[in-house]
Amino acid sequence: MQNLAPIALFVYNRPEHTRRTISYLQKNLLAEESRLFIFSDGPNTETDKAKVEEVRQMAKEVTGFKSVKLIARKENLGLANSIISGVTKLVNEYDKVIVFEDDLLSSPYTLDYFNEGLGRYADEEQVMHIGAYMYDLKDKDLPETFFYRAASSWGWATWARAWKYFEPDIDKLTEQFNKQSILRFSIEGTMNFWKQMREFKAGKNNSWAIRWYASIFLRDGLTLNPSHSFTHNIGHDGTGVHSNIEHMYDVQIANRPVKHFPEEVKENEQAYRAIRYFLSRRKGNLLQRGMRFMRKMQVKYLVKK
Repeated sequence: MQNLAPIALFVYNRPEHTRRTISYLQKNLLAEESRLFIFSDGPNTETDKAKVEEVRQMAKEVTGFKSVKLIARKENLGLANSIISGVTKLVNEYDKVIVFEDDLLSSPYTLDYFNEGLGRYADEEQVMHIGAYMYDLKDKDLPETFFYRAASSWGWATWARAWKYFEPDIDKLTEQFNKQSILRFSIEGTMNFWKQMREFKAGKNNSWAIRWYASIFLRDGLTLNPSHSFTHNIGHDGTGVHSNIEHMYDVQIANRPVKHFPEEVKENEQAYRAIRYFLSRRKGNLLQRGMRFMRKMQVKYLVKK
Protein backbone atom coordinates (compact mmCIF):
# COMPACT_ATOMS: atom_id res chain seq x y z
CA MET A 1 0.00 0.00 0.00
CA GLN A 2 1.56 3.26 -1.18
CA ASN A 3 1.19 6.86 -0.02
CA LEU A 4 -0.02 6.11 3.50
CA ALA A 5 -1.84 8.79 5.47
CA PRO A 6 0.06 10.52 8.29
CA ILE A 7 -1.11 9.81 11.84
CA ALA A 8 -1.91 12.73 14.13
CA LEU A 9 -1.80 11.80 17.82
CA PHE A 10 -3.07 14.45 20.25
CA VAL A 11 -1.70 14.19 23.79
CA TYR A 12 -1.74 16.21 26.98
CA ASN A 13 -1.10 15.11 30.56
CA ARG A 14 -1.94 11.40 30.76
CA PRO A 15 1.35 9.47 30.43
CA GLU A 16 -0.09 6.00 31.10
CA HIS A 17 -2.96 6.43 28.64
CA THR A 18 -0.51 7.81 26.07
CA ARG A 19 1.90 4.93 26.59
CA ARG A 20 -0.83 2.35 25.99
CA THR A 21 -2.18 4.19 22.96
CA ILE A 22 1.27 4.33 21.35
CA SER A 23 2.01 0.71 22.29
CA TYR A 24 -1.08 -0.49 20.43
CA LEU A 25 -0.36 1.78 17.46
CA GLN A 26 3.15 0.34 17.22
CA LYS A 27 1.63 -3.12 16.79
CA ASN A 28 -0.31 -2.03 13.69
CA LEU A 29 0.82 -3.77 10.52
CA LEU A 30 1.42 -0.47 8.72
CA ALA A 31 3.07 1.35 11.62
CA GLU A 32 6.62 1.06 10.28
CA GLU A 33 5.52 2.61 6.98
CA SER A 34 3.53 5.47 8.58
CA ARG A 35 4.56 8.95 9.68
CA LEU A 36 3.51 9.81 13.24
CA PHE A 37 2.98 13.41 14.34
CA ILE A 38 2.50 13.87 18.09
CA PHE A 39 0.77 17.13 19.00
CA SER A 40 1.41 18.01 22.64
CA ASP A 41 -0.70 20.88 23.96
CA GLY A 42 0.91 23.33 26.39
CA PRO A 43 0.06 23.09 30.11
CA ASN A 44 -3.08 24.92 31.17
CA THR A 45 -1.98 25.19 34.82
CA GLU A 46 1.20 24.90 36.86
CA THR A 47 -0.15 21.59 38.20
CA ASP A 48 -0.24 20.14 34.68
CA LYS A 49 3.36 21.02 33.80
CA ALA A 50 5.04 17.93 35.22
CA LYS A 51 2.68 15.46 33.52
CA VAL A 52 2.84 17.35 30.22
CA GLU A 53 6.63 17.18 30.34
CA GLU A 54 6.51 13.46 31.23
CA VAL A 55 4.37 12.80 28.17
CA ARG A 56 6.73 14.82 25.98
CA GLN A 57 9.78 12.92 27.18
CA MET A 58 7.98 9.69 26.36
CA ALA A 59 7.08 11.03 22.91
CA LYS A 60 10.73 11.84 22.16
CA GLU A 61 11.61 8.17 22.62
CA VAL A 62 8.90 6.68 20.42
CA THR A 63 10.11 4.32 17.68
CA GLY A 64 8.45 1.81 15.35
CA PHE A 65 7.19 4.29 12.73
CA LYS A 66 8.62 5.59 9.46
CA SER A 67 9.19 8.89 11.26
CA VAL A 68 8.11 10.53 14.50
CA LYS A 69 7.75 14.28 14.97
CA LEU A 70 6.79 15.94 18.24
CA ILE A 71 4.98 19.28 18.00
CA ALA A 72 5.29 20.70 21.53
CA ARG A 73 3.13 23.77 21.92
CA LYS A 74 4.18 26.47 24.38
CA GLU A 75 0.66 27.76 24.89
CA ASN A 76 -2.46 25.81 25.85
CA LEU A 77 -4.84 25.72 22.89
CA GLY A 78 -7.31 23.35 24.51
CA LEU A 79 -8.25 19.99 22.98
CA ALA A 80 -10.65 21.37 20.36
CA ASN A 81 -8.32 24.03 18.93
CA SER A 82 -5.35 21.68 19.14
CA ILE A 83 -7.15 19.09 17.02
CA ILE A 84 -8.56 21.61 14.54
CA SER A 85 -5.16 23.21 13.93
CA GLY A 86 -3.29 19.89 13.81
CA VAL A 87 -5.71 18.24 11.40
CA THR A 88 -5.73 21.36 9.19
CA LYS A 89 -1.93 21.40 9.09
CA LEU A 90 -1.63 17.76 8.02
CA VAL A 91 -4.43 17.65 5.45
CA ASN A 92 -2.98 20.77 3.84
CA GLU A 93 0.37 19.02 3.56
CA TYR A 94 -0.64 15.40 2.89
CA ASP A 95 -4.24 15.74 1.60
CA LYS A 96 -5.48 13.24 4.23
CA VAL A 97 -4.97 12.33 7.87
CA ILE A 98 -5.63 9.63 10.49
CA VAL A 99 -6.48 11.02 13.92
CA PHE A 100 -5.97 9.51 17.38
CA GLU A 101 -6.31 10.95 20.85
CA ASP A 102 -4.29 9.69 23.82
CA ASP A 103 -6.87 7.21 25.14
CA LEU A 104 -7.48 4.83 22.25
CA LEU A 105 -6.39 1.22 21.94
CA SER A 106 -6.32 0.00 18.35
CA SER A 107 -6.43 -3.29 16.48
CA PRO A 108 -3.32 -4.32 14.51
CA TYR A 109 -5.49 -3.78 11.42
CA THR A 110 -6.73 -0.26 12.23
CA LEU A 111 -4.24 1.61 10.04
CA ASP A 112 -4.89 -0.86 7.24
CA TYR A 113 -8.64 -0.17 7.49
CA PHE A 114 -8.11 3.59 7.46
CA ASN A 115 -5.72 3.63 4.53
CA GLU A 116 -7.84 1.24 2.48
CA GLY A 117 -10.90 3.41 3.05
CA LEU A 118 -9.02 6.63 2.33
CA GLY A 119 -7.84 5.25 -0.99
CA ARG A 120 -11.10 3.61 -1.99
CA TYR A 121 -13.33 6.65 -1.38
CA ALA A 122 -10.83 9.43 -2.11
CA ASP A 123 -12.98 10.82 -4.93
CA GLU A 124 -16.41 10.18 -3.40
CA GLU A 125 -17.46 13.67 -2.33
CA GLN A 126 -20.33 12.41 -0.15
CA VAL A 127 -17.97 10.26 1.95
CA MET A 128 -16.43 12.77 4.35
CA HIS A 129 -15.19 10.78 7.35
CA ILE A 130 -13.97 7.30 8.29
CA GLY A 131 -14.62 6.14 11.86
CA ALA A 132 -12.84 3.24 13.56
CA TYR A 133 -15.09 2.85 16.62
CA MET A 134 -18.43 1.09 16.68
CA TYR A 135 -20.79 0.23 19.51
CA ASP A 136 -21.27 -3.38 20.58
CA LEU A 137 -24.29 -3.89 18.33
CA LYS A 138 -26.73 -6.76 18.79
CA ASP A 139 -27.19 -7.36 15.06
CA LYS A 140 -24.39 -9.73 14.11
CA ASP A 141 -25.50 -9.97 10.46
CA LEU A 142 -24.29 -6.52 9.48
CA PRO A 143 -21.77 -6.14 6.64
CA GLU A 144 -18.13 -5.68 7.65
CA THR A 145 -18.31 -1.98 6.85
CA PHE A 146 -21.16 0.40 6.09
CA PHE A 147 -22.11 4.03 5.62
CA TYR A 148 -23.91 5.95 8.35
CA ARG A 149 -24.70 9.61 9.01
CA ALA A 150 -22.96 10.31 12.36
CA ALA A 151 -19.22 10.78 12.85
CA SER A 152 -17.33 9.00 15.64
CA SER A 153 -14.25 10.73 17.07
CA TRP A 154 -12.62 7.68 18.69
CA GLY A 155 -10.10 7.11 15.93
CA TRP A 156 -10.99 8.65 12.57
CA ALA A 157 -9.70 9.81 9.23
CA THR A 158 -10.61 12.33 6.58
CA TRP A 159 -9.45 14.11 3.43
CA ALA A 160 -8.59 17.75 2.73
CA ARG A 161 -11.53 17.84 0.29
CA ALA A 162 -13.93 17.05 3.18
CA TRP A 163 -12.21 18.93 6.02
CA LYS A 164 -12.47 22.19 4.08
CA TYR A 165 -16.18 22.11 4.92
CA PHE A 166 -15.59 22.00 8.68
CA GLU A 167 -17.55 24.93 10.13
CA PRO A 168 -16.33 26.05 13.59
CA ASP A 169 -19.01 28.75 14.01
CA ILE A 170 -21.82 27.19 16.04
CA ASP A 171 -24.30 29.91 15.04
CA LYS A 172 -23.78 29.25 11.34
CA LEU A 173 -24.43 25.58 12.01
CA THR A 174 -27.48 25.83 14.24
CA GLU A 175 -29.31 28.29 12.00
CA GLN A 176 -29.44 25.63 9.27
CA PHE A 177 -31.40 23.14 11.41
CA ASN A 178 -35.17 22.76 11.77
CA LYS A 179 -37.26 20.37 13.87
CA GLN A 180 -37.13 17.60 11.30
CA SER A 181 -33.39 17.80 10.72
CA ILE A 182 -32.72 17.97 14.48
CA LEU A 183 -34.59 14.68 14.85
CA ARG A 184 -32.54 13.07 12.08
CA PHE A 185 -29.32 14.57 13.48
CA SER A 186 -30.02 13.06 16.93
CA ILE A 187 -30.84 9.58 15.54
CA GLU A 188 -34.53 10.07 16.28
CA GLY A 189 -33.82 11.46 19.73
CA THR A 190 -31.77 8.46 20.91
CA MET A 191 -28.47 10.37 21.17
CA ASN A 192 -27.82 13.79 22.72
CA PHE A 193 -26.14 15.33 19.68
CA TRP A 194 -28.41 18.37 19.59
CA LYS A 195 -27.93 18.88 23.33
CA GLN A 196 -24.18 18.94 22.69
CA MET A 197 -24.73 21.66 20.09
CA ARG A 198 -26.76 23.76 22.52
CA GLU A 199 -24.24 23.23 25.31
CA PHE A 200 -21.40 24.32 23.06
CA LYS A 201 -23.33 27.50 22.21
CA ALA A 202 -23.88 28.07 25.96
CA GLY A 203 -20.17 27.58 26.70
CA LYS A 204 -20.72 24.32 28.59
CA ASN A 205 -18.46 22.24 26.34
CA ASN A 206 -15.74 22.92 23.78
CA SER A 207 -16.34 20.02 21.43
CA TRP A 208 -14.80 20.09 17.97
CA ALA A 209 -16.40 16.69 17.23
CA ILE A 210 -20.04 17.81 17.42
CA ARG A 211 -19.28 20.69 15.04
CA TRP A 212 -17.54 18.31 12.64
CA TYR A 213 -20.52 15.93 12.68
CA ALA A 214 -22.90 18.87 12.11
CA SER A 215 -20.73 20.07 9.22
CA ILE A 216 -20.94 16.62 7.63
CA PHE A 217 -24.66 16.22 8.30
CA LEU A 218 -25.59 19.57 6.79
CA ARG A 219 -23.87 18.59 3.53
CA ASP A 220 -25.68 15.22 3.45
CA GLY A 221 -22.30 13.63 4.00
CA LEU A 222 -21.70 10.04 5.05
CA THR A 223 -19.18 8.28 7.27
CA LEU A 224 -17.62 4.87 6.73
CA ASN A 225 -17.77 2.58 9.78
CA PRO A 226 -16.88 -1.01 10.75
CA SER A 227 -19.49 -3.32 12.25
CA HIS A 228 -16.79 -4.60 14.65
CA SER A 229 -14.86 -1.81 16.35
CA PHE A 230 -11.20 -1.22 15.53
CA THR A 231 -10.65 0.97 18.59
CA HIS A 232 -11.52 0.92 22.28
CA ASN A 233 -11.68 4.08 24.39
CA ILE A 234 -9.85 3.78 27.73
CA GLY A 235 -10.59 7.38 28.70
CA HIS A 236 -13.93 6.66 30.37
CA ASP A 237 -12.23 6.57 33.75
CA GLY A 238 -12.91 10.18 34.64
CA THR A 239 -9.55 11.48 33.31
CA GLY A 240 -10.74 12.75 29.93
CA VAL A 241 -11.74 16.30 29.00
CA HIS A 242 -15.22 15.31 27.82
CA SER A 243 -15.70 11.84 29.35
CA ASN A 244 -17.35 10.39 32.44
CA ILE A 245 -16.87 7.01 34.08
CA GLU A 246 -18.86 4.73 31.77
CA HIS A 247 -18.83 1.09 30.64
CA MET A 248 -21.70 1.12 28.15
CA TYR A 249 -19.31 1.88 25.29
CA ASP A 250 -16.80 -0.89 26.06
CA VAL A 251 -15.99 -3.16 23.10
CA GLN A 252 -13.75 -6.02 22.08
CA ILE A 253 -11.36 -4.81 19.38
CA ALA A 254 -11.53 -6.52 15.96
CA ASN A 255 -8.75 -9.08 15.44
CA ARG A 256 -8.95 -9.47 11.67
CA PRO A 257 -8.73 -7.12 8.69
CA VAL A 258 -11.67 -5.83 6.71
CA LYS A 259 -12.12 -7.58 3.37
CA HIS A 260 -15.34 -5.99 2.14
CA PHE A 261 -16.28 -2.34 1.67
CA PRO A 262 -19.63 -1.02 0.43
CA GLU A 263 -19.94 -0.51 -3.31
CA GLU A 264 -22.93 1.82 -3.12
CA VAL A 265 -22.53 5.16 -1.37
CA LYS A 266 -25.70 5.38 0.73
CA GLU A 267 -26.61 5.00 4.38
CA ASN A 268 -27.09 1.37 5.37
CA GLU A 269 -30.62 1.12 6.79
CA GLN A 270 -29.93 -2.13 8.67
CA ALA A 271 -26.91 -0.60 10.40
CA TYR A 272 -28.86 2.56 11.19
CA ARG A 273 -31.60 0.52 12.89
CA ALA A 274 -29.02 -1.49 14.86
CA ILE A 275 -27.30 1.69 16.08
CA ARG A 276 -30.59 3.35 16.94
CA TYR A 277 -31.61 0.27 18.93
CA PHE A 278 -28.32 0.29 20.85
CA LEU A 279 -28.54 4.01 21.62
CA SER A 280 -32.14 3.80 22.79
CA ARG A 281 -31.26 1.08 25.32
CA ARG A 282 -27.66 1.86 26.24
CA LYS A 283 -28.44 3.44 29.62
CA GLY A 284 -30.56 0.53 30.87
CA ASN A 285 -33.69 0.70 33.00
CA LEU A 286 -34.46 3.29 35.68
CA LEU A 287 -32.75 1.28 38.41
CA GLN A 288 -29.57 0.88 36.37
CA ARG A 289 -29.57 4.58 35.51
CA GLY A 290 -30.00 5.48 39.17
CA MET A 291 -27.14 3.22 40.26
CA ARG A 292 -24.84 4.70 37.59
CA PHE A 293 -25.72 8.23 38.73
CA MET A 294 -24.90 7.31 42.33
CA ARG A 295 -21.52 5.90 41.29
CA LYS A 296 -20.70 9.14 39.47
CA MET A 297 -21.62 11.17 42.54
CA GLN A 298 -19.44 8.94 44.76
CA VAL A 299 -16.46 9.41 42.46
CA LYS A 300 -16.93 13.19 42.36
CA TYR A 301 -17.14 13.25 46.17
CA LEU A 302 -13.96 11.17 46.54
CA VAL A 303 -12.10 13.39 44.08
CA LYS A 304 -13.10 16.52 46.00
CA LYS A 305 -11.92 14.94 49.28
